[in-house]
Amino acid sequence: MSVSEWVSSSLPYLTPRPDGQQDAWGAELAARGRRGGQRVVHAGEVPASPDVAGLLGLGGGETVIVRRRVMYVEDRPCELTDTYYPAAIARGTRLAGTAKIPGGAVTLLAELGHVGVRVREDVTARLPDREEQKVLDIPPGEPVLLLTRVTFDGDDRPIQFDLMTMPARLQRLRYEIRIG
Repeated sequence: MSVSEWVSSSLPYLTPRPDGQQDAWGAELAARGRRGGQRVVHAGEVPASPDVAGLLGLGGGETVIVRRRVMYVEDRPCELTDTYYPAAIARGTRLAGTAKIPGGAVTLLAELGHVGVRVREDVTARLPDREEQKVLDIPPGEPVLLLTRVTFDGDDRPIQFDLMTMPARLQRLRYEIRIG
């Protein structure tokens, strides 16, 4: 399978992993006989932008914890992912650092008592900015997909916001919905 045939489903990225299992990205790659990984390029506390504050149900001027990552398949960058957490949830945890989190962030959130039960995703497209072109190694004029995901806990409080930026030609997103 080439990178251009990558089909991704969101569900594995929303489910805590059993002890000792790798994160969802690593598991998805391994299941497809691929190699890759992720590099955390920044993690820490930052002021929430108005958009991020609104999505996380925070007031103006509040801070959030952000983890900025570059995702790779076969040593090729394929996605930029920024994940934001309310500081009240993530401050002082491994979410605020650059080290790999065993089982992934969703598993750590569950260990901290924050389990997602509802997710809202939106997908849009636009042209990338210069930095995105450079990091993703894509030519000018090639569009990117933006997938935004807000995860809510059992009390309908937002606990995580993800912004994923991907070259459009490398992705096919799959959504399966079961009613009843």
